[in-house]
Amino acid sequence: MTISRRAVLATAAATLLPPAALAATSVSIRIDPRRILRAIPADYMGLGFEASSVATPGLLSADNHTYVALIRNLGSQGVIRVGGNVSDFARYDANGTARNLPKDTVLTKDSIRQLRTFLDATGWKLIWGLNLGTGKLDNMVEEARAVADAMGEKLIAFQVGNEPDLFKQAGHRQSTYNYAAWHAEFRRYKAAVRAVLPRAPFAGPDIAMASLDWMQSFAKDEAGDLALLTAHHYITGQAKPDATIDTLLREEKNYQPVLAKFQAISETARVPWRMSETSSFYGGGKAGVSDTFAAALWALDYLFVLSSYGCSGVNMETGINHLGVISKYTPISDDLAGHQGAAPEYYGLLAFAQAARGNPLGLNCDNGGVNLTAYATQENATVRLVVINKDMSRDASVAVTSLGGGEPAQVMRLSAPSLNAITGITLGGASVDDSGKWRGGKSEPVKLSRGKGLLDVPAGSAALITFSAPAAPRWSP
Repeated sequence: MTISRRAVLATAAATLLPPAALAATSVSIRIDPRRILRAIPADYMGLGFEASSVATPGLLSADNHTYVALIRNLGSQGVIRVGGNVSDFARYDANGTARNLPKDTVLTKDSIRQLRTFLDATGWKLIWGLNLGTGKLDNMVEEARAVADAMGEKLIAFQVGNEPDLFKQAGHRQSTYNYAAWHAEFRRYKAAVRAVLPRAPFAGPDIAMASLDWMQSFAKDEAGDLALLTAHHYITGQAKPDATIDTLLREEKNYQPVLAKFQAISETARVPWRMSETSSFYGGGKAGVSDTFAAALWALDYLFVLSSYGCSGVNMETGINHLGVISKYTPISDDLAGHQGAAPEYYGLLAFAQAARGNPLGLNCDNGGVNLTAYATQENATVRLVVINKDMSRDASVAVTSLGGGEPAQVMRLSAPSLNAITGITLGGASVDDSGKWRGGKSEPVKLSRGKGLLDVPAGSAALITFSAPAAPRWSP
């Protein structure tokens, strides 16, 4: 049999070409502009720091212009929470020398004043954790007074003990320690602080995981005298087999009933609840997962999920952890030599800050089996729709109805070279620069066809669509 030269060349070319891409999966989203849900609070965004960060000279300071810029990118209002495991080993020495060792942190009057300058420069407020683990009552009262004097109206609340439901495991208390024992200590601490600061606000119980009995009991016992109910959450531990990108991006169905219970407890007590410490995997996060672009998509989705359960705010843990090293999950990187920057997860927070303005809107999303979520908000006459394609392999061809009229819809994209990328991440066509500034915002028009907006959202990316509201909506609970 004779084989032509053309056939040989065609066969050779076929072996060099990549396989044809799978067709994008069709996704339909219908926004209901008449159904407006509860507003996302202006200070919803937050970051969490170990107490040792406050004792680090020049870190949380108005003079740290890069860090201030990174915070201000996330909003003019927000909440810094100082606490973590280190807070239960920290002590206050007004005129001493600040020290930032994990189990030997010393806070001084100057280090607390430095934090106040940082709050003034960012516009954010403060939740402060007091040492219940190893501290002494008189020293704690002295620290509380110093914080209140320095912070003034910036102070939202004091917390008494970090994750007291794990005090037995942490070695702070005996095996018989339970809610009743902790609550008695909480009352004693609160009374001591109130003796010198009669109007001092408090929050709690600052539980570690799903200790619903602690949350429910505390809300019942303290509801009339609380600024916030607080809790922590991590998906899993960094050393566990399921600490993977797949786990990070999968819908966390097992935790949804806990969030619903938090919401119910909060509503019954008429006290807002806040996720005061959270991130991907406890123990500092996992390299190759918590520090990748996948974490940005997770964070963007997670912030919206928490809001849907009535959460009043979220503090994403960052910086130096209780082991004295930089956590892999931190949204703000730190080389421990005075340089901070935007880590991959930061871009999820940055995208949320652009999108989550005003009131969430009801919508229906048929994702066609793709691991894709969507959220819409309305601020005055502007509607923003966020589409997050967390799928590892399937692109989405999205059709959106109820895009309204007026100005054409625009889309800004959150993207990276891959889900496991640690560089090359952009929002609106730009990365955060070395000075902490983001000069993005580049958008492209959304194609319109028969009253629908059409756009592709590739696997492992997100899109922020902005358009004019079609009509004056009404609020519905």
